[in-house]
Amino acid sequence: QVQLVESGGGLVQSGGSLRLSCAASGRSFSRTAKGWFRQSPGKEREFVASINGSGGSTVYADSVKGRFTISRDNAKDMVYLQMNNLKVEDTAVYSCCAYWGFVPIGPPDYWGQGTQVTVSS
Repeated sequence: QVQLVESGGGLVQSGGSLRLSCAASGRSFSRTAKGWFRQSPGKEREFVASINGSGGSTVYADSVKGRFTISRDNAKDMVYLQMNNLKVEDTAVYSCCAYWGFVPIGPPDYWGQGTQVTVSS
């Protein structure tokens, strides 16, 4: 059974930083695309960032571009989201996801449970 487990969420003040981690188990996803999405109360889930299987190509939502960085460690089958200069509007449950393919095309195939990020003013 495939599992994606996020960690690193928490409470941080506006302007602060957090680093989210996502560990995959049950199947090797070391060479497939990964991504991060987030969902705030009353809002739809929205795309945050994605990374291809080698880590050589990344895509970001306009709202986080320049502040967030997605990266991966294929040897450990981990994906990370470094979040800097956090804003109150970044408050959400952040979920990592995995795709079957090398590039992130279409909806993700697997989801983690999510980790809460709360940014206070």
